[in-house]
Order: sequence, then structure tokens, then C-alpha cells
Amino acid sequence: MTSPALSYVTGQSDQPLIGETIGANFARTVNQWGDRPGLIVRQQGIRWSYAELGAKVDAFAAGLLALGLHPGDRVGIWSPNNAEWVITQFATAKAGLVLVNINPAYRLSELEYALNKVGCRALIIATRFKTSDYVGMVNTLAPELARALPGRLSSEKLPKLEMVIEINANPAPGMIPFDSILDMGAPAHHERLRDLAGKLQFDDPINIQFTSGTTGAPKGATLTHHNILNNGYFIGEAMKLTPQDKLCIPVPLYHCFGMVLGNLACTTHGTAMVYPGEGFDPLATLQTVAEERCTGLHGVPTMFIAQMEHPEFRNFDLSSLRTGIMAGAPCPIEVMRRAVDTMNLREITIAYGMTETSPVSFQTSVDDPLDRRVSTVGRVQPHLEVKIIDSEGRIVPRGVPGELCTRGYAVMLGYWEDSERTAQAIDAARWMHTGDLATIDDEGFCNIVGRIKDMVIRGGENIYPREVEEFLYRHPKIEDVQVFGVPDQRFGEELCAWIKLRALEHLTADDVRAFCAGQIAHYKVPRHIKFVESFPMTVTGKMQKFIMRDEMTRELGLQEAKTA
Repeated sequence: MTSPALSYVTGQSDQPLIGETIGANFARTVNQWGDRPGLIVRQQGIRWSYAELGAKVDAFAAGLLALGLHPGDRVGIWSPNNAEWVITQFATAKAGLVLVNINPAYRLSELEYALNKVGCRALIIATRFKTSDYVGMVNTLAPELARALPGRLSSEKLPKLEMVIEINANPAPGMIPFDSILDMGAPAHHERLRDLAGKLQFDDPINIQFTSGTTGAPKGATLTHHNILNNGYFIGEAMKLTPQDKLCIPVPLYHCFGMVLGNLACTTHGTAMVYPGEGFDPLATLQTVAEERCTGLHGVPTMFIAQMEHPEFRNFDLSSLRTGIMAGAPCPIEVMRRAVDTMNLREITIAYGMTETSPVSFQTSVDDPLDRRVSTVGRVQPHLEVKIIDSEGRIVPRGVPGELCTRGYAVMLGYWEDSERTAQAIDAARWMHTGDLATIDDEGFCNIVGRIKDMVIRGGENIYPREVEEFLYRHPKIEDVQVFGVPDQRFGEELCAWIKLRALEHLTADDVRAFCAGQIAHYKVPRHIKFVESFPMTVTGKMQKFIMRDEMTRELGLQEAKTA
């Protein structure tokens, strides 16, 4: 029994864990729901049933084997959202290949590091996306490509890379056209694929996702079939997905949000995957939801804000919407309420997790009362354990903040060939230490109060920026806000707020302070306030507060307070 006094919870469920590989599970989906819509990609004009998608996945998987790739080999993908990404995700799983997700925003040094760190034998690339010339960058790193036979690259800077596959009917010299691989598989390769289906194990590594820390080189979180397949399934269960649902997925596929909370939540439930574009565009997303009558919509808070603030927002019929997930960054309560009210997302859920835990460990349910769904990240996911600990590793009482630790099927194998950093993250009892500060209440609902490193200590007072942000979101003129600490000689740290106003609104720093006066403790009122048009953030919508802090420190001419 769980002690009601301590912050320790376990996820109970009548549903057992799925004990099969992604390939086997996907094959069952194709058999069961083959005539249902499987994949809709608006920018490519693609509408495939699950049977059509399944045939392409099998053909591509056999083609990868025909290229000479073997189970366990690493295959990188560097591309925005498209049908080829989805084919690759399931084909690599069927062939036992480890898919390496490469951030579409990476540049030369990051690409070189990622490919060499995990030893990719093959790389699948888009031609270009936004300001990224993928073909040009690969040729810069591997000029030998121009003279190489396709599939026979020998590169000085990328010694393990042998083949580059371009998503283009007329690829650059030395590269293999993606579609040609669909026709490469001979009967022997298809037979090999069927043979592998009975030999691959669900604990085999199948996916490497690079986590972007604020310091040090990216770490390659290594995930298994079991990790991400089960996480996708239980995420879909929390949303009550069915084969009648259509989920709009404007979040990037290279990230867990797209490929697990999106694709795997869909494929485990026979739900249609709907992609509105290569990257997020608020207008295209609204158009897609309305045109396709989507029932679900994913996004980070900034995506939902961008849609609700779009000048044409009220022109779209969003009445088909029911559910979805807001995640990837702290979800402001007021933004959640607006999404429920104005987008018909009456069963929207919040999910919390991290790449290293496949990623979701807490999620609200469509059955949870609205006030709990908008103000917490829900209860622990089935078959997982979570504890909240103090700085000495002891479990704290309910309601007391501490570090959130997760254990169970979702915890990654480790960081690829990095035992030292794996040991720093996963302790001897297999608890993943998240670095997030959280509380768990008496009903088991979790609140994320901040990152350990984001907590501001002002004159001995602990301040959780999230709490101040939630308060400032109540101001009718404020569209978005980020709160963080900056150095202060007297107090050690002072609070700073970057504020983005709604269109055509005006506000002064004194107005903001007056709004706070008497409503929150004086030490939580931001001393420094800056009005901005945008925030530095990652491709997945995570705010980069360390950049904001550095910029304000320089702008204000501040110095770190001296400590003993």
C-alpha cells in the first residue's frame, strides 16, 4: 500500500503492458483497420489507408535490407514532417534498425557530432527546409559524396556513414532517391523481413533521440520498442482514442511529441495521423482541423496561443475537436481554459515527461474534472512509479516540493555510449532523476513547479517562476510571459519577467507591478520587466531561459553575486 503521507505513487491499470515489437503491433493495426484512414499529409496531398501505409512500410523495410543494412545498424533521419518520415519510423522498426532522430534545426557541427556519436551507416535527408540546406550541409561535411557511387560513401569526417538517401526523385550526386528503395526489396528480402518479425525482441534499442542540454554535448537517449510503444498506447488510452478519431499533429516528428504522443498513440488505436505541414503554421493547422474534421489536436502552449491569436481564428469551424495534448513546456492555466472554451477542446489533456522516459510519466485524463485538467499534469501513467525527493534523496510528504524521479518500463536504456552521464541520471535502483521540481497532492495529482536549476533564490526565499507566470497570465493584456532569475549583488538573485502583449495592447512596467501589488508576495514581484515580441525557444517550443538570463545580465550590466 502507498503511504498517504509520502509523495510516492504507482500507476494502477487493468490493461497489461504490450509485450511485442513496434513492427508486430503495427502489423496487427494494418490487419485490423486496414480500410480506415491511416495517414493524411496535407502539403503532399497524401491520403493513405492503413493498408496502403502498411504496404509502403513493408516495401521500404525490405529495401533497407536490400541496401545491406542489418538489425542494430543506426539510420539517421534529418527532415521536417512528411509521409517519408512516417514510413521510415515503422520500416526501421520492422527491420530492427535503430532510428536516430536528428533535429531539423541542427547545423554542421551538431550534425557531425550526432552522426559520429552513434555511428550512423545511413542518413535520410530532406532536400531543404526553411533556412536549412540539408544537401548542401551534408556535401560540406562529406565532399566525397559528389564522386561516390550511391551507397558507397567513404568520408574522412563521417567515417561510419556509407549511404545518404534523399527525399527527392532527382537526388544530388552520390545520394539514393528515397522512392527507389521502395522497389529494391526482392522476394528474399521480404522473406528476411518475415523472419525478423519472429526474432526481434521488444527490449532491443530502436530509437535514439538527442536531448539538448544547456551545457555540454547533446546526449543520445536510447529507447526500446517496449519503452515507446507502451507509452504511445497508454497516452492514447488517456485520450480515449478510437479508429473513428483523426489526430492533427503539427508538432515535429523528430521529437517524442510527434513520433510517440502522435504516431504511436494513433497506430496503437487505429486512429488517423494527420499532418498539416512540414513545420508548424497556425493558419495551416486551423485549415487542416476544419477541412479534415479532426477530433484531436496536439501542440505546445505557444502553438495554441498562435492559433487562438490568429486574425482568421474565428472563421474556422473547430466543432469536430474533442481532445488532444498540450505539453512540451509548462502549460499556463489560462491558456488551457481558453483552448477548452474557444477551440472546443473539452477533453484536452496535459502530459508531462522527458525524452529519457519515452516520454510521458504523468497525464491528465478526459474524465478528470476540468479544474484538475487545467491546473495539474494529472496522475502517474499506468505501470510507472514516481517519487518526489529532497536534496538528500528522502521521499518528501505530500504537497512538499522536491525532485521528481520516475521508474518503470518507460525509463530509457541509457545515453548511447555514455555510461558516466547515464549513471548521473539513472541511479542504482533504476530511478530516473528528472531535474524537475514537483509536488504530488493527496489525490495523486502532480504539479510541476519548475526546474531545479530555474528556481530563483532571492534573499533566502525560494521562488518558483512558474507560480509568478501563472499569476501574470491572468492579466487581460498579456499574451505570453516568461519569468527567470538574474544576478543581484544584494539579494543574490532578482526576478525578471519578459512579457509579450496581445496585439494592439499597451502596458508599462509600473502597470505590471501595480497588477501584482497586494496579490502576490512582494518578493515575487518582478524587479526587471522587459516587453518583447518573441522568446528564444527550441524547435519543439521549449523556452530557453538561459538565453534570456544571459541577455538581461548583459543588458543590465549585472554581475553574479559573490558567494563564499
